[in-house]
Amino acid sequence: MLDSLIVPLLVTTDLPPEADLAEFGDLLTGAARTLDRDGSSYPAFLAGKVFWLDQPGTAEAAQGDLRFAALLGFLAASGPEHVAKDVVADARRAISAAVDARYGDVGAATPAVMAIRATDVRERTPSPALFVETSDALPALVAVAKPYT
Repeated sequence: MLDSLIVPLLVTTDLPPEADLAEFGDLLTGAARTLDRDGSSYPAFLAGKVFWLDQPGTAEAAQGDLRFAALLGFLAASGPEHVAKDVVADARRAISAAVDARYGDVGAATPAVMAIRATDVRERTPSPALFVETSDALPALVAVAKPYT
């Protein structure tokens, strides 16, 4: 069995109102495919659901206004020596860089990336949320994480 660490995760940021949630989810899960710590990289797998935290406003109000989007899910990191706070910090760096590269020109803030309780993931994820997961992840890592998703 693969040595791994599973961390329940919340990612939230503001996005332009025309942003596509599926693209946002793919951006987050892709950014988490390989994480880096102290010059070494390790495989990871992020699976969860993305959704808007706010309701869309009127067409007039939505022009130029950013909307809040979130992902609630589970991050699995491969390796025996990982500590949750370090894995979350590594994910925060990778996700922040990806969001900034994609949405930074429209004023999106640096995303909040934090560990939360597993029960919060299950209880607070709205039912119409869109499921996303890291593509081409290490199969053994996906197998370890799947029971959580």
